[in-house]
This record gives sequence, C-alpha cells and structure tokens, in this order.
Amino acid sequence: MKHARIAWAGAIWDALEHGPDQLRLPDGRLVAQDAVVWLPPLAPVPRPRTILALGLNYADHARELAFKAPEEPLVFVKGEGSLIGHKAQTVRPDGVSHMHYECELAVVIGRTAHRVRRDDAYDFVDGYTVANDYAIRDYLENWYRPNLRVKNRDGCTPIGPWRVDAADVADPMQLDLQTRVDGVVTQRGNTRDMIFDIPFLIEYFSAFMTLQPGDLILTGTPDGVVDCPVGAEVVTEIEGIGALTNTICRGNA
Repeated sequence: MKHARIAWAGAIWDALEHGPDQLRLPDGRLVAQDAVVWLPPLAPVPRPRTILALGLNYADHARELAFKAPEEPLVFVKGEGSLIGHKAQTVRPDGVSHMHYECELAVVIGRTAHRVRRDDAYDFVDGYTVANDYAIRDYLENWYRPNLRVKNRDGCTPIGPWRVDAADVADPMQLDLQTRVDGVVTQRGNTRDMIFDIPFLIEYFSAFMTLQPGDLILTGTPDGVVDCPVGAEVVTEIEGIGALTNTICRGNA
C-alpha cells in the first residue's frame, strides 16, 4: 500500500492512495489529492529519531564530481527539520551560485535493529519513500566533513509523497530513478548501481548504533545533478515508489 500523511480540514491525517487522484481517510472519506497539504509520509509515532544520508554512493556520481568512489560509506546525519512534504517549496538562498537536487531512495526502518546480519536486513525495513536531498555547493567545505548548511537547512529535503510498504517492493535494488527540471529529464539511474546496497548499509550502521523504528536511511544519488534556479519545478521519481514534486523559491535561509 501507499501511505500518505496530509493536512486537510484543519486536522492531520494518515491516508492511503485511492486511484490516480484521490486519498482515502481512515474513516472512509475520499479527498482529492490536489485539495490537501502533503506532509512527510512518516507516522507521528515513532517519529524519525535518526536520519542517515549517504554521499557518493553511486560510482558515476563520484566520477561526475571528480572523486574516487569511497571504500566505506560516506555518511552524514540530518535533522528532522530538514524534511518537508510533496509539493512544498525549498529556499534557494540569495547569492548562491550552485544548488542542485539529489534523487534518493529513502529506507524507513520498521523495528529496532542492532547488530543485524546482512541476510536478515530486509526484515527490519518498514517501507520506502522518495527523497530529494538538495545540496548547496557554495557551502561545501569537504566531502568527508560537509558544512551543516549544505544538508541541514530547514526544508532542504522534500520527502514523499508516499511511504510504500516493503512487501510491495519486489526488489528495492532494481528501481529506476529519474529527475525532471521544468519537464526536462536531467538525471537517470538505477538503484542497482549503488556502491553500498541496502542490506550492507543496515548491517554496517547497526553494528555500532541501534536503529529505531522510524529512522531513515537516504541511500545517495546517481550522476546528472544540475544547478536549479529560483522558480524551477523539480520532480524526483523512483519506479514503483512515486513522483515527488518540489518548487524552488527565493529566500535567505
């Protein structure tokens, strides 16, 4: 199933996809998708305690940036305030010369994971969603120690629109990714090209830290990132998971 979290009629709702343009509320009522405010599709309890994000996890993206592919995961931690929902706006600060999207498959942890073996890793996944982890190159000091402003600004990471049950994704390591900027395809890739796949990452992280239900792992982006101006509509889409739309606005964040 495809789960959403929305604001509608003065309340917050957990909803399910109902056809191409409607949502079904828990009481059975149907509401048009264009009549709601989309929120990050994560249940209120548990909220994500930890958000882990991968850098340079696709070899082609590392080459694109003239970096050697990492030999172990390049990871940074994000704050929950960085997350916003489908159809929201993300600020491009005044004076910035290079701000780009990053289409990423996000893994939602479903139960407490500590010292998980690779072969058991998928048993700890609740579902998947799409993340667009915007980065501002102007703020980047070092790929292995990125400035907080690169990845932790308020509202810099749209996520959604759906949280898709893990059982409904036959193989998360065989999914096409695509990004469109104002309708033009600028990025294509497939999750099979990750350097460190999902089972590896869950085993790796849980070896030294306990993952809790609601925690997120953003698994990195392939090559094809381009600078996005104010006013651009950016759609990051992953096969079977959903198409996440976001617009870039001007601001001082």
